[in-house]
Amino acid sequence: MHENRELVEARISRFLRERLEPARWRDRRPLDLFAWSEPGEPVPFEEAVRREFLPFEAGRSWGAPWDTTWFRVTGTVPTDWTGNDGARPELVIDLGFSGAGPGFQAEALVYTEHGSIVKAVEPRNQHVPLPHRPGETFTYYIEAASNPDVIEGFTYAPTPMGDRATAGQAPLYVFRAADLALLDVPAWNLARDFWTLNGLMHELPTDLPRRHEILRAMERAVDAVDPADITGTAGAGRAALAAVLASPAYASAHRISAVGHAHIDSAWLWPVRETVRKVARTFSNVLELMDSDPGLIFTASSAQQYAWLKEYYPELFARVAERVREGRFVPTGGMWVESDTNMPGGEALARQFLAGSRFFQEEFNVDPAVVWLPDSFGYSAALPQIARAAGARWFLTQKISWNETNTMPHSTFFWEGIDGTRLFTHFPPVDTYNSELSGQELARAQRQYAEKGFANSSLVPFGWGDGGGGPTREMLAAAARTADLEGSPKVQLAGPEQFFTTAEQELAEPPVWSGELYLEFHRGTYTSQANTKKGNRRSEHLLREAELWAATATIRTGAPYPYDALDRAWHTVLLQQFHDILPGTSIAWVHQEAERNYARVAADLEALINGAARTLLGDGGTSAVLNAGPYPQQDVPAGGSAPAPDPRVTDDELLWEHTGSGWQLSGPHLRLTVDDAGLFTSLVAGGREIFPPGRPGNSFQLFRDTPNQWDAWDLDAHYRFSSTNLMEPDAMVLEEDGRILRIERSFSASTLVQRIGFSPDGRAVDLTVDVDWHERQKLLKLAFPLDVHADRAASEIQFGHLYRPTHANTSWDAARFETVAHRWIHVAEPGFGVAVANDRTYGHDTVRDEVDGRTCTTVRLSLLRSPVFPDPHTDQGPHRFRFSLRPGAGIPEAVAEGYRLNLPLREVAQVGGGELVPLLEVDSPAVVVEAVKLAEDRSGDVVVRLYEAFGGRATARISTGFGYSSVVATDLLERPVESGTVETTDGGIQLSLRPFELVTLRFRVQ
Repeated sequence: MHENRELVEARISRFLRERLEPARWRDRRPLDLFAWSEPGEPVPFEEAVRREFLPFEAGRSWGAPWDTTWFRVTGTVPTDWTGNDGARPELVIDLGFSGAGPGFQAEALVYTEHGSIVKAVEPRNQHVPLPHRPGETFTYYIEAASNPDVIEGFTYAPTPMGDRATAGQAPLYVFRAADLALLDVPAWNLARDFWTLNGLMHELPTDLPRRHEILRAMERAVDAVDPADITGTAGAGRAALAAVLASPAYASAHRISAVGHAHIDSAWLWPVRETVRKVARTFSNVLELMDSDPGLIFTASSAQQYAWLKEYYPELFARVAERVREGRFVPTGGMWVESDTNMPGGEALARQFLAGSRFFQEEFNVDPAVVWLPDSFGYSAALPQIARAAGARWFLTQKISWNETNTMPHSTFFWEGIDGTRLFTHFPPVDTYNSELSGQELARAQRQYAEKGFANSSLVPFGWGDGGGGPTREMLAAAARTADLEGSPKVQLAGPEQFFTTAEQELAEPPVWSGELYLEFHRGTYTSQANTKKGNRRSEHLLREAELWAATATIRTGAPYPYDALDRAWHTVLLQQFHDILPGTSIAWVHQEAERNYARVAADLEALINGAARTLLGDGGTSAVLNAGPYPQQDVPAGGSAPAPDPRVTDDELLWEHTGSGWQLSGPHLRLTVDDAGLFTSLVAGGREIFPPGRPGNSFQLFRDTPNQWDAWDLDAHYRFSSTNLMEPDAMVLEEDGRILRIERSFSASTLVQRIGFSPDGRAVDLTVDVDWHERQKLLKLAFPLDVHADRAASEIQFGHLYRPTHANTSWDAARFETVAHRWIHVAEPGFGVAVANDRTYGHDTVRDEVDGRTCTTVRLSLLRSPVFPDPHTDQGPHRFRFSLRPGAGIPEAVAEGYRLNLPLREVAQVGGGELVPLLEVDSPAVVVEAVKLAEDRSGDVVVRLYEAFGGRATARISTGFGYSSVVATDLLERPVESGTVETTDGGIQLSLRPFELVTLRFRVQ
């Protein structure tokens, strides 16, 4: 026989593409079509059907960006469509779909004439089942969303489409078809056979006989099928393939648990309101598919998305709940949304689990055991402890496969957090969360599975995602054909917990990965959309204040606790911690809405705080200051109050002096010298100079910021090769009677105003930076070179801190050229350290430099970026930042400094003169009170969350300012747990904590 493999492969591919796929439907007949358009926000079905529908025809344009068009289709099933030849009637709707995937263009939801949801119509899912018998007439309504394809083939070009104000009114789509058609089931099945076998064949080595068996079987099938009569000859084609499809998998074949899901971004290249509809579309697709295929198991995370369904689509929610009870629709994740885990604070991340898991328990009686975060941009080393404290056993993500530099060495392993907690973790080696179970994907999963020889199972999440869509009948057909197929991994439909139970039993001694799961990609997400990040940080601390003072008011005075208002605020903040909102990677519409929401949250919480303060202190003619932080400030106890200081009392020693070549501010603890360029040329603390010779601090640096791709997401290493130091100030003047030095700068189209002084205790330099930002594709950093020989830097994360190298010894070290920190970063050598704190910044880089033959450590904070995609006007306008530089600081001082900047004393005017005694006191500064609130079950119990903050073992005694009958340790869901760390004594409560240990206490109030 002569070799003709490549020619036959080309013939098969064309046969599948041009003959079989178009033969899915036959005898297509256009339906009667009517339409009306809604340019504003979507309206419910009941209102839509009352509008005037006008005649419409295929071939017409429709759909301005972000509009909704309702179509009505009517028709009659032909009397000669009996189904005797294996065909069945369906509606086929083509809204004008492009080659882009589902979720990134037009999509629609189909209703019966009585308002029941049938399913969605999307680019890879255009059919609607038709249960009517021959001769019956039908009417359906189609709610079509003309969402623009913002990403346009992943070109990252600036686009006006992400903002309704700039998107225009030109129609985006041409309506192609609304047809009644017969699904040719034999032809469809033959196409599925070919698709699976063709994909498998191309993954097999050419020297493997199995590849050639498949090739020749498909060749025979092509010969057996008449293109002019595919319906009549499809059976012959399937018969030619039967033997190769029946050949069983190798005994050692990789085992795949195929988990149906649809990653639905709660906002991204569409607004939140469109996500509500995407959830309805996707979930209705799944329900319709479950009706026809009893084997499908589908999992979906994000309690928020179920809550939307319950609010806006209650009938659909009830159908989902029924499938949940059957075990086929599986709520997972246990979080309110698939959150970013780098930037939410510790308490916020705990609340993601508290809010999400409570919803799943109350609505479905389900306790999710899997943390399901396929697409977040790196994972905090605090997450294992938080997840386990919420009752989770397992963790799944795919995103780390996007690493630019290093490949993670494990597929299944224990992930160990900063406190030593371990979480059983799986990275699907298929490297996608949008699998369609193709031969290429299944082969990749088998090839890349890292634990070969120790175990042999992996999970494949299948279903169209990002913009929703979910599994399709074609994917289920692929799963059925690869359940036991020679040359392919064995595919079994499963739920996530079923996979993890098997994987845990199979891998007796998992490898261990300790520390953060740093994504070597998307490093710009720590900085993009600074106002969104500011809103998050401020909201988190306002929520702490509101809960503390409201709980105190309830305990002390019996005032009602504002459960509902706090729930609303928390749900807003938790939603906006979604991994495309808080990271700053959504369209302008999303971030504009987020900023409005943060403003509303702030106003509501300020009202709650002031109301609680007045309830506690009473009305009067004096002013008081409240301290919601965990440490005393300016003689105000933590969780208490004191009379406001007299503003007329000043410290005349701490005044700026002009030196002839700059300015100097001197106090008993610090001496700061600023030159005429506004740079810190000297800062002396305890007789030690903290800046290296010739390397001043307070240097603002402007960089070109043009990443290769993913503009708002990525900060590429090459940004460092193009920088400008902002040197010449426009003005340097004194303010506040000489206490504050004001420095004004201008550059390009932007201005920068900085105010510099000492902290109230005189041990830190406080800086306020106002930037009016009008740059494009630039990055602004603030640098402090420090005369400290530090081989690592400590960065605050949730409930503790993480050490990262300042060197680049390995490729793993070098890839961490931009890192995330919360309220502070700290560098030290034995005996001396420096803390740099902030009130809204997350992106940092900390490196070692050489100066005159010795090393120093440079700490830089990333203030602003200006990417042009997906929001071409990212962060244009005014911003305010606060920083502090505290020399001579250890970790304890760094922790306190972070809280000082983020929880400043709050002055309340026109109140009584009494002082507020704290609800509780802790005698160890290492044990930090992170939250004081009333219990979620509204029992009136007091819940207190604490953690060890310094990274060592700690003992502490807690004394309370209220009576209680009992106290127990609980998990994050406020359920009692066994704990060896809590002991009740006559003098109070004794805690013995491991490094970074997190403890929740629940007090039954008398």
